[in-house]
Amino acid sequence: MATFTASPSNTWINTKSSSRTNSSSILLNKKRSTSKNTISCSLQTTLPFPKKYQPQSTNTTTTTLIPTRETKPNLPSNTKPLHKQEQKWNLLQQAAATALDFVETTLIKQESKHPLPKTSDPRVQIAGNFAPVPEHPVTQNLPITGKIPKGIDGVYLRNGANPLHEPVAGHHFFDGDGMVHAVKFTNGSVSYSCRFTETHRLAQEKALGRPVFPKAIGELHGHSGIARLMLYYARSLCGLVDGTHGMGVANAGLVYFNNRLLAMSEDDIPYHVRVTPNGDLTTVCRYDFNDQLKSTMIAHPKVDPVDKNLYALSYDVVQKPYLKYFRFDSNGVKSPDVEIPLAEPTMMHDFAITENFVVVPDQQVVFKLGEMIRGGSPVVYDKEKVSRFGVLSKNAENASEMKWIDAPECFCFHLWNAWEEPENDEVVVIGSCMTPADSIFNECDESLKSVLSEIRLNLKTGKSTRRAIIEESEHMNLEAGMVNKNKLGRKTQFAYLALAEPWPKVSGFAKVDLFSGEVKKYIYGENRFGGEPLFLPNEDSENEDDGYILTFVHDEKEWKSEIQIVNAVNLKLEASIPLPSRVPYGFHGTFIHSKELEKQE
Repeated sequence: MATFTASPSNTWINTKSSSRTNSSSILLNKKRSTSKNTISCSLQTTLPFPKKYQPQSTNTTTTTLIPTRETKPNLPSNTKPLHKQEQKWNLLQQAAATALDFVETTLIKQESKHPLPKTSDPRVQIAGNFAPVPEHPVTQNLPITGKIPKGIDGVYLRNGANPLHEPVAGHHFFDGDGMVHAVKFTNGSVSYSCRFTETHRLAQEKALGRPVFPKAIGELHGHSGIARLMLYYARSLCGLVDGTHGMGVANAGLVYFNNRLLAMSEDDIPYHVRVTPNGDLTTVCRYDFNDQLKSTMIAHPKVDPVDKNLYALSYDVVQKPYLKYFRFDSNGVKSPDVEIPLAEPTMMHDFAITENFVVVPDQQVVFKLGEMIRGGSPVVYDKEKVSRFGVLSKNAENASEMKWIDAPECFCFHLWNAWEEPENDEVVVIGSCMTPADSIFNECDESLKSVLSEIRLNLKTGKSTRRAIIEESEHMNLEAGMVNKNKLGRKTQFAYLALAEPWPKVSGFAKVDLFSGEVKKYIYGENRFGGEPLFLPNEDSENEDDGYILTFVHDEKEWKSEIQIVNAVNLKLEASIPLPSRVPYGFHGTFIHSKELEKQE
């Protein structure tokens, strides 16, 4: 990942207790820290590292707020979102904690002798507006410049990585704790709030006052990564931490399904988050679909706009089956798992659906845990592997009829849409093909390039073709975005995608005609950057591009954030709302209309 310059005013971070549920939150200092436990770096950022962890009281009682798990089909709406769990350490556990803390301190000293790659250096990964913010309670009646368009009535939500505690070792931006930002529109009035998703991982680390769970991307490299895994397992065996209820961060995706807002990352099952009537957010539980979901679920499940079913994948990096497909009907009833045979565990961040099929990418970024023994990263770009796409019936009961079609040198981190063209015996896939394929995870000299592509899979011949939708002379990196959600899985003309330049920042978004390759850009302005553009269709219109783009924009000079509403037809700004809190650059979002919120579980 390329380096970028942090604002000199962005000095990170002190951890204090918040009034909300006695939680720890991150406070941003604008003054340079005078702590002796700091290091300076070329990014003009100072990181005050936390003091060595010690039990917070002499009786070693830790009170942790743990999200409850829904296990009954019809949980009453007044179910308490959290319950208290007390952990009391006996003398042996206290001794084990002290010994393991000493081991970790020694490990950190050893790691500090070796420079971190930019892809796991927190001074790079969470510098500038990638740095975390504290929770912000609801602020009502925000000032509005312009006019909120008719029909925007509901809540815009966006997920992102926001580490509660300062990293003590390697940290990748994807490792941060999940935080959801909510902008609620009610009869022309606007409110804002942001809250952590209270995962089991967050609750335990909050109570302990430090990070203790291994970070999958930032820390698990080479021999020190193995040592950190052993340290975690030792703490687990001693009862100092509990990973049996998942270790996910729920920081990537958001989907509203079966009257529930779900926050997701592919390392766990989803978390159910509720939007309160006044626009605040509260975590209800780690949601297993009433005891139906027994494995992780990727962060990009798909809701079909016609049958209203939710389609999803689950991948495992340790044991077979490495990949499973399943679906939930509109009432939340899960299908049996379909095990998809793979030779090795493969990264499956996204997939696509059509009217009748699911389209599964099996690409060149794979997991090889043995590489850690040899001192490397377990996330590997396998140059010898041939990328391919699997096409399977949505209603398949097993993978025997899956049609695999090779698509050489194709790595799409995200797929924007797919549809069927029966007259050609083809499935058309729209995605951004990224090179180098592992550049997000592993440091490399080659600059990242993301090419918006049309990939055609011929079900009759078993062959594929790929073309760049935009002319090479007009190339731009397009990542993060969407098509009209009411057209998902059907032929679409337009896609709305983040203009990821200069990488990894987003300087604007592009409206791309997928048929002609015509591009219309909306640029945020000098020193202003944003993230994923959310397309909100006009439900009363038949025109595919009739709607609005909602996006957070941050001014790096003024150090202020706002939400912008842009007309998707002519790309004219309709309204902007300054926000009471800085909004870090983040991941994916959704919009829930007010009528849907009324039915929220």
